[in-house]
Amino acid sequence: MVRAVVVLLLCLLAGMAQAAPMPAERLLAAAYAQIGVTRVYDPSYRRIAFPGGDVPLDRGVCSDVVVRAYRGIGIDLQRLVHEDMRQHFADYPHLWQLAAPDPNIDHRRVANLAAFFARHGGKLPVSAAAEDYRPGDIVAWRLPGGLAHIGLIADRIVEGRPLVVHNIGAGAQLEDVLFLFPITGHYRYLPETPRGNS
Repeated sequence: MVRAVVVLLLCLLAGMAQAAPMPAERLLAAAYAQIGVTRVYDPSYRRIAFPGGDVPLDRGVCSDVVVRAYRGIGIDLQRLVHEDMRQHFADYPHLWQLAAPDPNIDHRRVANLAAFFARHGGKLPVSAAAEDYRPGDIVAWRLPGGLAHIGLIADRIVEGRPLVVHNIGAGAQLEDVLFLFPITGHYRYLPETPRGNS
C-alpha cells in the first residue's frame, strides 16, 4: 500500500514538472504579451520608480522589450543592473559620461545589458548558424549608423531561422531579423526564477 502511494505521488510530481512552463517559455510569453501593447518607439529619458519602474507600456525602446520580459518572470533587471553597476561601475561602458549609475536609464541601454549578461555568465559565442540560437536567448546587433539594438529569440521559425521579439521603431514586433544586421552579442540569462510569476 505504501509503495503504491509513493509511486502515485512520484507520477503526480513528474506530471506537474512536465506541465510547469520552463523559464524560457515563460520569458517568451512575457515578450509576446508586449506585441500590440507597446506600439511606439520612444527613447526619451524619464524619471521612473526604483525598483520596478517602467515607462508607459505603450512605448519604449528595444531594451524595454527585454526588461519587461524578464519582469514577467520575476527578474527585475532595473534593480540587478543598478546594483551591479554600483559595485562594479568601472566594468560597464562609459559612453554617456556619467559619474555614477542612474537607475532611471542604465537598464534601458543595450551596452549596459550586454555587460550585465556577460558579467553574470550569460555570454555565448556569436554564430552564423541559426540552430545556435535558442528560444529565450538575447541577441545584440549593430544597426546602420552604429546604433546598438537588442531582442529576444522566439520559439517560432521561418525558413530555418528563429524569429525575434524586438522594438526597432514600430513597437514590440515578432520579425525575421536575426541575420539582418551584424550580431555583436549572444547571451543566455535564465537564473532560477520565482514560481508563479508569468
